[in-house]
Amino acid sequence: MKRVLLTLAVLVQLASLNSFSQIKDQITTHNGIVQGVREPGSSILIFKGIPYAEPPVGPLRWKEPQPAKNWKGIRKADHFGHNAMQKNIFGDMSFRSSGMSEDCLYLNVWTPSKTGKEKLPVLVYFYGGGLAAGDGSEPRYDGASMAKKGIVAVTINYRLGIFGFFSHPDLTKESPHHTSGNYGYLDQHAALEWVRDNIAAFGGDPAKVTIAGESAGSISVSVQMASPLSKGLIAGAIGESGAAINPTLYPVPLAEAEAHGTAFAEKMNANTLEALRAIPAEKLLDSVFSVATPYSSATIDGYLIPRSLPEIFEAGEQAQVPLLVGWNSAEVPFQAIMRAEAPTPDNYKKILNQTFGDKAAGILELYPARSEEETIRSATALASDRFIVYSTWKWADLHAKNSNQPVYRYVFSRIRPAMTPKMGNATPGLAGGVQKGNNAKPAPPKYPAVGASHASEIEYALGNLYSNKVYAWTADDYKVSATMLDYFANFVKTGNPNGNGLPQWEPITKNSKRINYMDINVTSEQKEETDRARYLFLDKLYMK
Repeated sequence: MKRVLLTLAVLVQLASLNSFSQIKDQITTHNGIVQGVREPGSSILIFKGIPYAEPPVGPLRWKEPQPAKNWKGIRKADHFGHNAMQKNIFGDMSFRSSGMSEDCLYLNVWTPSKTGKEKLPVLVYFYGGGLAAGDGSEPRYDGASMAKKGIVAVTINYRLGIFGFFSHPDLTKESPHHTSGNYGYLDQHAALEWVRDNIAAFGGDPAKVTIAGESAGSISVSVQMASPLSKGLIAGAIGESGAAINPTLYPVPLAEAEAHGTAFAEKMNANTLEALRAIPAEKLLDSVFSVATPYSSATIDGYLIPRSLPEIFEAGEQAQVPLLVGWNSAEVPFQAIMRAEAPTPDNYKKILNQTFGDKAAGILELYPARSEEETIRSATALASDRFIVYSTWKWADLHAKNSNQPVYRYVFSRIRPAMTPKMGNATPGLAGGVQKGNNAKPAPPKYPAVGASHASEIEYALGNLYSNKVYAWTADDYKVSATMLDYFANFVKTGNPNGNGLPQWEPITKNSKRINYMDINVTSEQKEETDRARYLFLDKLYMK
């Protein structure tokens, strides 16, 4: 009898412990209770697919995000939400989402919290994809490695393309803030408000939120940093390749975007907002790619983006927070300038004359070509600067000059290793993607890479090399990743990337006598800027 009673007592205790474990995995948000899942083999708690706004469907298409509705009972946060409407534009994107839908405003949280009271630093990451593709469920953005560094990591989804950046005069009229075209950015702002209101329950500190992103995600960081709506919600910013500054996905005047929207509506034979909103999502998406329709663009709307970003930063009206920002050493290959032409000095000079006219001589002086090797390097540098490096440099330069906060600038130089044999006849895409071919052995490139390509740093920075099976990672790659992850994690925690065992990284400030940057590679080291003349030349072209 005693043995039976003892067994029952043990079972009760086990049941109690199991119940306690389940309760620990449940967190009460402002909208209701969410049930997370544990990362296999660790104590990291993950919440997937938490709605931070109402689904922007039906009458809510092209409206500012509305607060999420409350729910009763326990919502299982064990799977990612839908990814935003988009085409398969980039070959390196791999989603774990619940499929594609306009109903896409969800976020994901990775937390190492044990008590829910630690007030841990928070990282909110915006995905890249040209404001036309991407998803917070991509493995390369996974927050587990950051969480293991003592950070609450968040990825969010936001509306894309015509669903996120479409303007029309009637949309502006119906808006309470007389704005249209910035719905994707407004989604990001709404997610930051959700973080402010809810992240403490996940063990995070709403006063220590750093926003980060790559490419369009970096561009988004620059916008949220400049916006009067969001600047009070962040304590730091990280930008990886890109800012919303000419010529890189910069916002246009609202009237210009409205004119494009009006032309699009006419092509669709939709004369009212009701007619536009009645178009099925798939048809609307297809129409953008199948007929000559106007592009969608973010707008200078007087609300989220009151003026151009250079004007906002020059006035010192941006978020006065530390900034860690940089780019990759070869964002796009020389073919972006040379196209199908062989990279000879004569061909290069011919293309410069055709493309830049009377500016060609000045460009040739800064991007010289006395041999094929130099032509490849100069054409790569020119293509990269025009694509995304200049705008990123301008962002860093403006913030350093117009704030009392430090700017930590980097260049990521690690060239990815070869693709694994199972990739077959695959080749890298123009801006970081992968173009997949047949199952033949990959052919060696005719012109080897001269630097790190666009988007290639993401897995290194976030500690997610293991999730990318495309490349044959080496011990050196994991070394680079450990360095970059530590720099980023330290910055999220303190606003300063420096820490034990890392090469010293000096910030740029308005009083800096020289401009330094961290060259991140197998042997990372601080270097002095040598390309400023290039950026100042482009400054005259783009800041007219």
